Parts: sequence; C-alpha cells; structure tokens
Amino acid sequence: MAHLPVRWSPMSRDRMHWPSLLSHHRLGGPPAAGAGARSEFQRDFDRIVFSSAFRRLQDKTQVFPLAKNDYVRTRLTHSLEVASVGRTLGVLAGDHVLRQHPDMFNTGYTAGDFGAVVAAACLAHDIGNPPFGHAGESAIQSWFTFSQLGRSVLTRLAPEERADFERFEGNAQSFRILARLGMPDNEGGMQLTCATLGAVAKYPRSARLPFPAPAGISGKKHNFFHADRERFDAVAQATGLIRRRAGAYCWCRHPLAFLVEAADDISYCVIDVEDAFRAGEVTYAEIEPLYRGIVTDPAAWQKAGAISTDEKRVEYLRARTIDALVMEAADAFAARAEAMLAGAFDEELIALIPHAQALEAFRALARDRVYQSAVVLNLQSPGAAILGDLLDAFVGAVEAGASGSSPPSARAILGILPGQFLSADGRPAADLYARVLGITDFVSGMTDSYAVAVVEKLRALEGPP
Repeated sequence: MAHLPVRWSPMSRDRMHWPSLLSHHRLGGPPAAGAGARSEFQRDFDRIVFSSAFRRLQDKTQVFPLAKNDYVRTRLTHSLEVASVGRTLGVLAGDHVLRQHPDMFNTGYTAGDFGAVVAAACLAHDIGNPPFGHAGESAIQSWFTFSQLGRSVLTRLAPEERADFERFEGNAQSFRILARLGMPDNEGGMQLTCATLGAVAKYPRSARLPFPAPAGISGKKHNFFHADRERFDAVAQATGLIRRRAGAYCWCRHPLAFLVEAADDISYCVIDVEDAFRAGEVTYAEIEPLYRGIVTDPAAWQKAGAISTDEKRVEYLRARTIDALVMEAADAFAARAEAMLAGAFDEELIALIPHAQALEAFRALARDRVYQSAVVLNLQSPGAAILGDLLDAFVGAVEAGASGSSPPSARAILGILPGQFLSADGRPAADLYARVLGITDFVSGMTDSYAVAVVEKLRALEGPP
C-alpha cells in the first residue's frame, strides 16, 4: 500500500505522531518515488552504504588506532553491526507500535519500516567521526581551545559559531555529511528521508542555546552546527518533533533515536570487550563472568562448553548476550513509547533494562582495561598530535590566504586542500566561520592512514630540520 501524505496542524505539536515521525519526505529532494522493490527507508540505507563517507569508515578507529589485527573492529564494521542490532530493535518496536495504534495499518507502514529507519540511522551514526576515534574529537576541541591560532580564530567568531569548534562534535559532523557534504551539489546532501535524519539525531539541539541545556540524555551533546540549523529545523518540521522552546534550535528526541542509542550502546559495550580479548588485553577467564551475568540459560553454557576454542566460545557468547539485551531493550521501549511521543521521556533505555547492571560491568571493564590500555593510549597521543599539526597547517594557510599576504609555504599548503573546501574561485572563503568550518570538514573526513600521509606531505614541504 502506498504511504499516504500526512498534514499536521499547529495544535498537534504538543505531541509527536507516528505517521509524521515516519515521514518519507526527502530533505531537499524530490517527492518519494512511491511503490517499488525497495521502501524509501531501504533506499536511505543503500545511499549511505554506497557513499564515500561511509567507505572511509573502514580506515577509522573504533577503539584500537591503526590496529594490526584484522579481526579488531573499525568504525565500518562497528557501524554495520550496530545497524544489524538496530534493525531487530526497530522491527520489535514497530510491531508494538502497530499493535497499539491499529490506525497505522491504514497508512501502509509495517514493522519492517521501523526496522529499516533504525538500521539506516544506525549505519550513519558514526559517519562524521574524525580519525583516531573519540580522541580525535577531543584533539580538535583542544586545538581550538588551547592553541594560539585556534584561540585567535575563536575570538573573532560569534558565540554560536565559536561553540561549534570549542565543542566539536562527531554527531553534528554526521548530520552535516548526510544533509550537506555527502552530495554537495544537491540541496539536502544525500537527500535522505526526514525519518532517518530525525532518528540519527540523538542530541537534537545546537551547540549554544539561549537557555540551560535540557537535563535529560538528549541535551548531553549537540547534533548539528550553527551552519546547518535551518536544515535540521526542516527535518524537525517534517517529522513533527516537539520544540523545547519557541524560536530555539532544540527539540525532544525522535522516539526511534532511543533505539539507535540502545543499539550502539549494546554493540560497543559487548563488542569492545571481545576486541580487547582478541587484541590480548584481557583473558577469557576475565570476561566469562560478564557473559554469565546476562546469559543464564544452562543449555547455552552446555553448548559453549563444547566449543573447541576460546575465540569461538567468545563469539557464541557475544551473540547470545546481544540477543538477550536486544529483547530487554525492545521491552523497555514498548513500556515508554507513549511517554516518548509526549516528550516526557529522556533517559537511556539500557539503563532501565533488567540486566542494566550486568551490561555496566562490560562497560566498566572496557573503561578500565581497554580504553586505558597502553596500546590504545600510546597510539592516541600521536593521533592527537597529527590532528593538531593538520589544523595548524590548514587553518594557518587559509587565514594567510584570506589576508591576501600568503607566503609561498601557505600557497603550497593550499594546493593540498581540495577545491571543495574553498570558495568557488579557489580562494579561502571570505567569511571566517565558513572557511574554518571547511577545514574541520576536511580534517574530520580523513581516514587514520590519510591523516598520517597528509602530515608527512606537509612535513616534506617544510624541508629538513
């Protein structure tokens, strides 16, 4: 059945409605194609898979920077796994919603549509992360906050522009890629459905607000830059998100964003520990009790005991652990779905599941033994230094170019910068915010290996010490 158009009056804005939340309107794009072999949300998934930004995730750090063990996850494999978990969560949630709202059947939506939206959003959730993992985000923030050149830039920006760099956020860069950079010649970038773009936004607010940030989980960070605020506003209008205050760029979460967050949390908490085992940072004896805290079926442990190697045993127990957590997260969503529609729920779902404490044990082990391990820290520091060198060089070059007095070294550096990050005439943009944002677009879009290669090229331009 074809999806029916949905029109909402201003009076309906005090509550969200599923037909609007599942809007297949494409940001900046033509009307939906209608019936076909793929749903509009499956088209979103495919557009993300075939994008260059998604492919670059194969060489971006998940936990272990520049890992030599090809079993250890990258951002690409992590994103695929989160999408798989998210699809199941979405289908389970969709089945609940359709049973609670039988009128939804008349719109043509199915439980599979819910799953497809969540899967596409999960697939894209890390697409804006800079090289070298979360250490890369911190490195960019630190450069603008503490370096002489970074501070000089910030002092000349408006407060709402300055906040984008002081609090540089991979989630905001993800929205920027999806809605603008992924296909820069298109209005609306990749022109994904507003349902998918809304579900990606775990933190639907700008970096700077005219009031204190919301106390709930959705106010913890921000999901779009000042330059992209109108594009997110269009997504919020199409999906009927509840605005927290008139005129402010801050909304309540799309309910499916809670499932995207849960899929991500379940995946990284359990799988980062598995990667640590594969990397030799923890032993099977250390992590078996974690699995026992969640997998309680004696038959499962009987089967695990018959598996010949610890490596295969961990794979089996990881699968059983994730399966149990997914079912609990889906139940937690079902119990709170109506509160989400009213904007009255703003917590992590996984904190409310029966095995929340057992899952926290996975997170604690990862925090204490993985993220602080020597192999991770010893590679994060050089990664942070590389990003600082890149920002020094490229921001310095565009600032020199904008002043009209760039030395030969600055011109050589500008020669490395792709034209898409300059203005139409090949010069640095006249507006300071725009040209510095172009540099963070360039640097955050690099893979780990490409960042290393560009720094080596820049050092070659400097000549021998």
